Amino acid sequence: MKKHFKILSVITAIFLVLTAFAGCGKNDSGDPAQNQGAKKQEAKELIVWSHLKDDTEVPEVEKVALEWAEKTGHKVKVMFSQSEFQDYVQAASGNRGPDIMFGMPHNDLGVFQRLDLLAQVPDDFIDQSHYVDMAIEATMYDGKMYAIPLSMEAMALFYNTDMIQTPPDTFEEFIELAQEAGFMYHIPDLYSSYAFLAGNGAYVFKNTKGAYDPEDIGLGNEGAVKGFELLYKFVNEYAFMSADCTGDIARGNFQSGKTGFMLGGPWDVEGFRNEGVPFSVAPMPKLNGNIMPTYVGVQAAFVSAKSKKQPEAWDLMKYLVENTPGPLLEKGHRIPVLKSELERPEVKDNKIIAAFAKQASHGDPIPNIPETNATWTPVGNAIRLVISGQISPEQAAADVIKQIEEGIAIQNQQ
Repeated sequence: MKKHFKILSVITAIFLVLTAFAGCGKNDSGDPAQNQGAKKQEAKELIVWSHLKDDTEVPEVEKVALEWAEKTGHKVKVMFSQSEFQDYVQAASGNRGPDIMFGMPHNDLGVFQRLDLLAQVPDDFIDQSHYVDMAIEATMYDGKMYAIPLSMEAMALFYNTDMIQTPPDTFEEFIELAQEAGFMYHIPDLYSSYAFLAGNGAYVFKNTKGAYDPEDIGLGNEGAVKGFELLYKFVNEYAFMSADCTGDIARGNFQSGKTGFMLGGPWDVEGFRNEGVPFSVAPMPKLNGNIMPTYVGVQAAFVSAKSKKQPEAWDLMKYLVENTPGPLLEKGHRIPVLKSELERPEVKDNKIIAAFAKQASHGDPIPNIPETNATWTPVGNAIRLVISGQISPEQAAADVIKQIEEGIAIQNQQ
């Protein structure tokens, strides 16, 4: 489900918490080699916190973890967790936190990394070529990998199959069909409108080899202006929706058959099925020859840098990564990030899952750096002002850059 960044004005306070716990849990004294040899055969108890669904997915993760425990002689506790940043930081720093966090949104990783809570993924732990490129990019920070991608989700194009038999391949075809069938989505929102900005050449932060540059903001360039102009046309020229259209309004009109197109995510599928809506899902149409990229969320797992059992934690992590994609697809409808899993009949032969998988593979991960917190409100406000005719697209692009820079400066002072 869509998850935006939480505004983390408490970063300084969290650092103080870390400092307060400094020095706790020191390594055994004496020769490290002797200590390691003495403890080699000791059974360890590992703790896994999971942010996946507590009623359907966490039990499946627990089953796999217990298999590992039986094979290795260790013990494992898998716990459902909805802990906030501060809770996790205090627990981890006081040796009360988990060894593994399993199923966290990737866009939280940057904050955790800056607080030195992520153990870097060992070299050759996974073969990155076996994964969707976008998913690997989502778990990189400053060019280094700090988490393992588990699944992905993105918005795509819903269409009413009674009204549209063949989904549009190009953006021009989409506009023509949408003028007849109707189109709605939560327009004054960066997450939802990202495709129309990025499809024209805008970007949030420049990403070079897994490292985002918060000083290179692409929401004020020529592509951003074109994107804002397009959003203005959606409301004022094509009259697809009102300037205050929300996700609930869009879903209601699509469900009732008043509109033939809607932007939505995997979280919308079950509700439409339960209501008997005749629908399917397609990737976004192509603009300038490329599928328009939506924002993508990646569920990821990491080993805590504070864990005293990292060798065992990484061994358990490998077992979980290798054996949970199937159960998570079946129970949680999680779209795999492993290329081999995407070839499974359950994915390839399911038109809706396959469409989301294709869209996510062509999308852009939400930047995983804390500075992303400063983008949501300025862009949402700019879209709202443009589509209501209060400011021009050019003014919106200029204002967004200024406001994001000011927001980042305030974050860095706290």
